[in-house]
Amino acid sequence: MIKIANAPCSWGALEFDLEGEAPDYIQVLNEIVDTGYSGTELGDWGFMPTNPEKLSREIHDRALVLLGAFVPVALKDPAAHKAGTRVAVQTARLMAAVEGSLPFLILADQNGSVPERTKNAGRIIPEMGLTETEWQVFAEGATKVAEAVKRETGLRTAFHHHCAGYVETPAETAKLMALTDPALLGLVFDCGHYAFGGGDALEGLRTYGKRVWHFHFKDYHADVGRQAAKNGWDYFESLRAGVFCELGKGAVDFPALMKELANLGYDGWGVVEQDVLPGMGKPKDSARRNREFIRSLGY
Repeated sequence: MIKIANAPCSWGALEFDLEGEAPDYIQVLNEIVDTGYSGTELGDWGFMPTNPEKLSREIHDRALVLLGAFVPVALKDPAAHKAGTRVAVQTARLMAAVEGSLPFLILADQNGSVPERTKNAGRIIPEMGLTETEWQVFAEGATKVAEAVKRETGLRTAFHHHCAGYVETPAETAKLMALTDPALLGLVFDCGHYAFGGGDALEGLRTYGKRVWHFHFKDYHADVGRQAAKNGWDYFESLRAGVFCELGKGAVDFPALMKELANLGYDGWGVVEQDVLPGMGKPKDSARRNREFIRSLGY
């Protein structure tokens, strides 16, 4: 049965430089426990302790499980591969010291760093994508990271398709999956990002099936998506407007997704990623409402 976790980004501890003061890791971990979750992701390097013994105490004294860490790499740029691999291995080594082989290295593009992709998130057309040569470089970079992480730490790597990056649309997700080894690189399936990127989340989950190694709960507010397209909002404006709304308040069909996960025999973790920004209400209250919604689904 799928196990339920939350992540630091739900408290405003995001991978992007946004306005506002985020809470520290102690508050985040305490509130993850208080709101009924059993696991957490690491957050950005340095958000939680980087000493394995201290991190293990902070996680396990609260009866939590460390599930993964998001590591962005500008995979289109071959010059970024070496440094990106080094950070990925460093992060994976920390997680392995704390939780053994369970966590995933969650690899992503350097989302939000390319103006054209950031400006047009949610309405990407093929002309904004990678060339065939760039796709080869991108896929080779992802493979290098996954190979190094596996070799050095024993952890597996799963790629997170994500709006405002070069793997946003269903076609782009399919392209990367086709160019990489399914035994080496899995998929973090994020239903909200898949929907904002122009896809149907249930169809996507059915498409990738057993290649989905990690699952992110995220809802998508279709009305906000339409407003973003009409007004020409960039990715961050869409976030602030609530394009990724609380679970059950958007267009994602979670009952159908949970049924499909059960059909697949998925027994991993589902992680809530609310992208709550500072100033948009109390993250703890939002986390509790999201947990209650998942309980209403029977989990």
